[in-house]
Amino acid sequence: MRPDPEAVFAYAAGQVEQAAHGLWPRAKVVMGPVVPSVSSYVQQVEVDGRLLFAKLSVLGVSLVSLLRGACGEWPDVLQAQAAYINSPGALLERERDQLRTLRGPAGLRVPDAPGYDRGVLFTEPAHGPTLADLIAKDPGRTAELLGLVVAEVVAGLGQRGVAARVEKTEIRERSITATFLRKFNGLSGGAYLRQTDHAATLTTVVSRLRLAQRVVAPPIRAVVFGDLKPEHAVFPDTGGRPVFLDPGLMRGRPAGDPAKLVSRLVLNLIASPSADIRNVRAVLGGIAAFAASMTACTDRAGRDAWLRQLTLLWLMDTTNILSTYLSAPAGLPLARHAAATIGRARAVCDMLDRSTAALTSFRDARSVWRLCLDAAAKAAAS
Repeated sequence: MRPDPEAVFAYAAGQVEQAAHGLWPRAKVVMGPVVPSVSSYVQQVEVDGRLLFAKLSVLGVSLVSLLRGACGEWPDVLQAQAAYINSPGALLERERDQLRTLRGPAGLRVPDAPGYDRGVLFTEPAHGPTLADLIAKDPGRTAELLGLVVAEVVAGLGQRGVAARVEKTEIRERSITATFLRKFNGLSGGAYLRQTDHAATLTTVVSRLRLAQRVVAPPIRAVVFGDLKPEHAVFPDTGGRPVFLDPGLMRGRPAGDPAKLVSRLVLNLIASPSADIRNVRAVLGGIAAFAASMTACTDRAGRDAWLRQLTLLWLMDTTNILSTYLSAPAGLPLARHAAATIGRARAVCDMLDRSTAALTSFRDARSVWRLCLDAAAKAAAS
């Protein structure tokens, strides 16, 4: 029997409350609303009037996978979870350590993490517009803002001492490629896709992406942020440095961070109910200009290799998150963007179909990139 959402959320809320009282035994703890998420359980908590976000991961898997029965029945999950949160290296313990790395040797701005207990990580909120908000407000700044965020990350992760600390706390669970291979593995991958109501198209898409992955040469691996979504870069100060949320630091493909940004920005365009065609063109034009700037000092072979990596990882990430949204069970609260993406799933699938056909057509990398951006424009306008 699959875990029941009510039982899972009741357990998680209890763990959060116990952890808060354990960390701050004399404080007044007020439990706030649950933040919709398809990955970890997230809840607002006030501790003596101080607003915090509490995050709990069950066995290091997404809530969608858990509620779909990927980890077994609920009694078995509870038994395994008790051991998981007490073992060194649980997912959110590594995230806490990564926040320390980002604040320390990397020199990046991150939220304070005042406590970790019983598998629950508490962090302070970051106030201000996100990268997604700024681009939506001023699409003409897309290339500039993407360049600012990526340059900040690359500079920070390249600092002395960062790589050694990351190798001890990698969060490979948030890797685009690892997630793709885990989700679409063998017979279980086919059964998973049948839960999406778009199995025919997505099965073809997955097959093409698998082929493209085998053809694209593996790049030099670098330290990457790992989960660099547009909503994970917050700008508290106008024109100032961003604050970075929810890291997934790991050794990975250098194009991985830009790819996740591109993937989620394109999904934002397609899921928007009132996307203005001029804004769509401005954002996609900014993405194209940003990609060109990333390889401006590289020879043609290097540019083509990086662009193929960017395109492959963009389409992989979109396939990952779309299938997660489409397979979310009833009873799991979804964020507004997730619900909007589900409503536009046909358009996203069509984009993936056209784009992966181009990716496996053996055209040159720049032609494939342009065809994928054109497919994104058509999906946003449909």
